[in-house]
Amino acid sequence: MKNRTWTKTGLTGLMRIFLATLLAAAIALPAQAGPREQAKRIHDRLAGVPPTDVVLGQMEALIATNPQAAADIAMNNKNFYNVTLKNFAAPWTNRDQSVFVPMNDYIATVIGMVRDNVDFSTLLSADLTYVGIGNVVNAAPSPTNNDHYMQLEANNVDLSSAANFDSTTQSSVQQIPTGATAGIITSRAASEAFFVAGTNRAMFRFTLMNHMCNDMEQMLDTSLTPDRIRQDVPRSPGGDSRLFLNNCIGCHTGMDPMAGAFAYYDYDETAQRLVYTQGVVQSKYFNNDLNFPQGYRTTDDSWMNYWLVGQNSYLGFNGPGSGNGAKSLGVELGTSYAFAACQVKKVFRTVCLRDAENQTDRDAVDAIVTTFRTSGYRMKQVFADTAVHCMGQ
Repeated sequence: MKNRTWTKTGLTGLMRIFLATLLAAAIALPAQAGPREQAKRIHDRLAGVPPTDVVLGQMEALIATNPQAAADIAMNNKNFYNVTLKNFAAPWTNRDQSVFVPMNDYIATVIGMVRDNVDFSTLLSADLTYVGIGNVVNAAPSPTNNDHYMQLEANNVDLSSAANFDSTTQSSVQQIPTGATAGIITSRAASEAFFVAGTNRAMFRFTLMNHMCNDMEQMLDTSLTPDRIRQDVPRSPGGDSRLFLNNCIGCHTGMDPMAGAFAYYDYDETAQRLVYTQGVVQSKYFNNDLNFPQGYRTTDDSWMNYWLVGQNSYLGFNGPGSGNGAKSLGVELGTSYAFAACQVKKVFRTVCLRDAENQTDRDAVDAIVTTFRTSGYRMKQVFADTAVHCMGQ
């Protein structure tokens, strides 16, 4: 066997491989962040900006004994409200689920409810919205335009301060009865996005997606009674009834009975506002009613939750199960286990910059959901608890 001679080039190549291996191993091993690094990480994740030295020192002193209090300090920064929460809620307000939308009444309501520790289970049912106070901007809140909220954003108004930004009744701004309000469902932004044209099923679908973390395909259940499926749904699409029986029926048996809650709502594109016609079903509910005249014909705004039984009962409903109007449906959805779990999952993704990926993460999510549901549905607590869980990662 010939003697092998290592050349300078070969040695250099081996050294490079060895160093690269060491570097990869170093990256793979989690760094053990100290209290100061953990405090900074909490602040960066919540506020999106570096803390001042004074704030960092205050947070560092709390990390060992009360890290949630350190998170509370980070949430005093106005950027938590003006930037983090704005971007958190923005995708829920449009069909494209884009973060690149102007401030609006939907986003403002979410920001205000988080700031003031308002029971977040009422997000889909409360007669509540948030507006700028006094002369902080020129444009007044209006049911026909978004100028007020766009000016709040353009002027960088500090939304962490109740002196600038506070709650009022949605009914007074939207000019609809208190009983017709349903939190962000009846906000101007949601109305423009989800009540416009169509058959009002979009409002139900996007509410399910945004606040229960499920789309209709995941809810498909062909075992339920189809008696509330509307007339516009063909029973033999393309001449093949199997398509209806094995596919269409699975979504519509759950969606149509609950979307009846929106029968009196529409969005007027000319007037640029939400319209509520108490006692009068919107004509859109009779679109294509000859597709299957024997189907359900909407006569009022009653709704029924067929998902109380069957495979979708895991959503954990605690509401009345049936009722009239969007407000009572909002209570049904907002008090469910799925609603609470969805809010925690979204916060986890925002703060930890990833989904829960291992058993430790999943256990933390479960614990945070439990705390959320048993301590008044306070979203600030969810943000704090999540930031603490991820502060060493």
